[in-house]
Amino acid sequence: MGLFTPDDYLSTVVTINPAALFEQGFRLALLDIDNTLVPRDTHVLTEEVKAWVTQLKDCGLRPCLLSNNWHRTVFAYAEALGLPIVYKAMKPLPFAFGRACRKLGREKGEKVVVIGDQLFTDVLGARLRGYKAILVLPQATTDLWYTQILRKLERLLMGDRQPRA
Repeated sequence: MGLFTPDDYLSTVVTINPAALFEQGFRLALLDIDNTLVPRDTHVLTEEVKAWVTQLKDCGLRPCLLSNNWHRTVFAYAEALGLPIVYKAMKPLPFAFGRACRKLGREKGEKVVVIGDQLFTDVLGARLRGYKAILVLPQATTDLWYTQILRKLERLLMGDRQPRA
């Protein structure tokens, strides 16, 4: 796999089957927030996403939020979901990925999956740590100016690959 190639590409996080991840041996799930779990334009954490996070936990996965954001909203999402958080992550740098795994009490050999909406932060960061990377479509069409530039590069790298489900 290339540094910018996700293991899977899906339309939204709720199409990811937590039980299947667990059956594949994954025990930790590092979750991006903005445009992955929560649309950047509405900032609404839906009941569907809350239920999906509960499914992750019920299946035996230990999730942690991993965000480059540092505003109060990320702490509100962490509280609403009952999850630990690593903020100001500076993804794709690998340090915060390791910090999130330590927060979750990762034991040697436990498999980790990273789920996010950006190739240059989530997928690259996962690859640098040797973790599985699942890319989802951004949940909103509005982005920060610098993310808009990266989205254009993402489209070039992804070509005509379309998300499943």
